[in-house]
Amino acid sequence: MQVLACLAALAYLGFTARPPSALRSLLKTASVAFLALAALLQGAPIWLVVGLALCALGDFCLSRDGETAFMGGVGAFALGHLAYVVLFLGHFSSELGQIWEMPGLVLACAFAVLGAMMVYVLAPRAGELKIPVLLYIPIILAMGLAAVSLTSPALLWVLPAALAFMTSDVILAFETFVLPEDHPMRRITPYLVWPLYWGAQAGFYLSFS
Repeated sequence: MQVLACLAALAYLGFTARPPSALRSLLKTASVAFLALAALLQGAPIWLVVGLALCALGDFCLSRDGETAFMGGVGAFALGHLAYVVLFLGHFSSELGQIWEMPGLVLACAFAVLGAMMVYVLAPRAGELKIPVLLYIPIILAMGLAAVSLTSPALLWVLPAALAFMTSDVILAFETFVLPEDHPMRRITPYLVWPLYWGAQAGFYLSFS
């Protein structure tokens, strides 16, 4: 399953900037759905399986056109982030107090600044999607803070994966709401978002499976 997930993720990289198609949706969805199935078969924590499955659903929705599909994707990813929050905080090594001590405090402050900047930049540009976008921001930050609380050396890759997930969300938000259609950065943003995002899912899978 892991091999199939990797192959689908690599294959999708060639489709990430292409228009919607059945094959594009299949590759994008399968790249994380196979990770969810592998986690389930290995008896991994149920919240890992749920988080991966919700992200796979979000991938399918965002691979299609239209506002309804976009909103479905936002909702699925929001729930996926929350599933990861439960997964991280439910781990035996989670210590919330670590968030308020160095170096966790530095990251917590950085997340707060990031959240404020996203609200400032995205709120005037999100139009009718303003409320969902603003609700999504604290959910992203909560996932990052939950990752900061983990202390087990075995979960070394969780925090980098969470930071990669957050970074992919930020880039995608700026691509969707800030960058003009003809902006040259749009040629490279899809190739930044996908490795960061899928790498994050793979990092969570490897850490908890």
